[in-house]
Amino acid sequence: MIANRGKRVIVVAVLLGVAAAISGYFGLNEMATRAAAATESQLRPVVVIAADMTYGTKLEATMLRVVRYPKDATPEGAFASVDSVIGQTTKVFMGAREPITATKLSSRGGGLSMLVRRNMRAASIEVNQVSGVSGFVLPGDRVDVLSTAEGRGGNEAVTRTMLQNVEVLAAGQKTQQQDQKPISVQSVTLLVDPQGAEVLAHAQHEGEIHLVLRNPEDDGQSPVASFSSRQMFGAVEAPVRDGGRRSVGERPARNNEMTKVRIIRSADVTETPAVRDSGH
Repeated sequence: MIANRGKRVIVVAVLLGVAAAISGYFGLNEMATRAAAATESQLRPVVVIAADMTYGTKLEATMLRVVRYPKDATPEGAFASVDSVIGQTTKVFMGAREPITATKLSSRGGGLSMLVRRNMRAASIEVNQVSGVSGFVLPGDRVDVLSTAEGRGGNEAVTRTMLQNVEVLAAGQKTQQQDQKPISVQSVTLLVDPQGAEVLAHAQHEGEIHLVLRNPEDDGQSPVASFSSRQMFGAVEAPVRDGGRRSVGERPARNNEMTKVRIIRSADVTETPAVRDSGH
């Protein structure tokens, strides 16, 4: 009798324990659900870029992802639906998982034109590894544009600084620096005003263009005089008594010496006997 009573007590205790466990499970599950719902109410969906992307890219669904952002941290102008941005064009460089906002998109045009500001022009020039600063000229850099051309008659080359503090929009087929390594380019696109575009076109037609890379904090305009072959080879002319001109450092020819004419063409210097006047 006593044994049967003890068994009943144990069974009742086990049943109460199971009931308590079930009640606790459902209670904790409900608390977790409420906590998740409370957290979810503080988040909102935001469309982000799936991978690094350059400007002028037309957005497709495969390029986009939707993530949850805290309401307080959601960027202004962000989109909640992928369908709301498909078909629009990026105006700036964007990194992976970067939120897409209205200011970064355009529904008109695409490509490089997105970076050309009002009343400005994008002008491209051909460069090589030397004139393009060994490939270190990248979008966003500032450069000076120098032009070297031969003067009339083709006997003296002159180098002039045509434009200063010009922004680089694109370099070759690359639009951003990678791993801090120089990029080989065949052309550079510069942001200039309409007059600057004419200067670039004419300078490229008349001679060879070189770019000079500037410090990004140096935006001043410096007065620079042109430099000629005559200055390079030190043939600075000085007046003589008979009204003619001779180079400084050269002694005048004596009557019994053959007068010679020095010809400087490009980097070559030659001398040839002068034709004597039969009347003297």
